Amino acid sequence: MKTVVDPEIAFNIVDLGLVYDIQVKGNSVSIKMTLTTPACPFGPELIEEVKRKVGVLQGVGKADVEIVWEPPWAPDKMSDYAKMELGIG
Repeated sequence: MKTVVDPEIAFNIVDLGLVYDIQVKGNSVSIKMTLTTPACPFGPELIEEVKRKVGVLQGVGKADVEIVWEPPWAPDKMSDYAKMELGIG
């Protein structure tokens, strides 16, 4: 999922801290993630891209994405790498 980029911030969703949980059961993958804001215009595109990228992995038959709002996303959820690259303290 590091190849899925949030177009508003131009950084991958994993390092942005948008992916909260991944569960694998058999050949099904369930992903809980959030968006930087509930008004994110790219939400539907990000969800579909995550489903596509995970769905083509060997052994995956189905990929589901659930958008969650708790806990709310904040810049402190970003990886140290993302903070450094984006100049966030």
